[in-house]
Amino acid sequence: MQTLAFIGFGEAGQAFAGALARPGRVTGFDLRDRRAAMAAADVEASDRAMALAGAGAAWCLVTADQAEAAARECAAHLAPGAFWFDGNSCSPGTKARAAAVIEAAGGRYVDVAIMAPVYPLRAAVPLLVAGPHAVAAEAALTALRMRPEVVGEQVGQASTVKMLRSVMIKGIEALTAECLLAARQAGVEGRVLASLQKSDPGFDWTARSAYNLERMAAHGIRRAAEMREVARTLRELELPDRMAAATALWQDQLGALGVAMEEGFEPRADALLAALRA
Repeated sequence: MQTLAFIGFGEAGQAFAGALARPGRVTGFDLRDRRAAMAAADVEASDRAMALAGAGAAWCLVTADQAEAAARECAAHLAPGAFWFDGNSCSPGTKARAAAVIEAAGGRYVDVAIMAPVYPLRAAVPLLVAGPHAVAAEAALTALRMRPEVVGEQVGQASTVKMLRSVMIKGIEALTAECLLAARQAGVEGRVLASLQKSDPGFDWTARSAYNLERMAAHGIRRAAEMREVARTLRELELPDRMAAATALWQDQLGALGVAMEEGFEPRADALLAALRA
């Protein structure tokens, strides 16, 4: 692998590029102007075709709603046999459609699920990989000093785990905002937090609530796109998507506020409440 390409260079791309073992050249393409971030990570900024030219592998790390389109737009530029590491949070059905496009173009599609926040672990974040090329992909990712685990030979087996985990993780974030923004508005947040802490003493409710509010404010739009894929996953499983669909709406709303987050639960809650009132 003489060249590794990044298609999409947001939080995950930047976290990985600055921490993995360098195979040689590292190139990148993003629809947004990420040239400064790429330069800081010693990544050559380029267009799609030049970024993928001769690359032995490409990380696709766009938003969930753009993953299938990215595969279609990039497939023709992939070198024969190149890995396409699809690390986007998409439903198994979405990943299967992207896989069909990549495989038809001669690439090797790999379903990758990123199973924890990319910071602070960066390249050491746990990865689940699945698909017909999963074993070969595991070796390639390990050589990059990453932490892959093969979970199956079918595309979608990794993404299903990620999608169903997100029902809980992103759902708890949404419930945190609904519960504790209302509690702060009513002036009873201290008692609500104390009651939650007493019910579950192994969980730091104040610290986690502050963290959850920050995650939604900073990444709510991206999380909403993921939750729409979660809802799609549930429908593919012929189950209701009520909680996932509601979580997507709430994540979208808070993420769209564009609120900068200070440290601590109370300042974060107050900033979000002020923006919601406005």
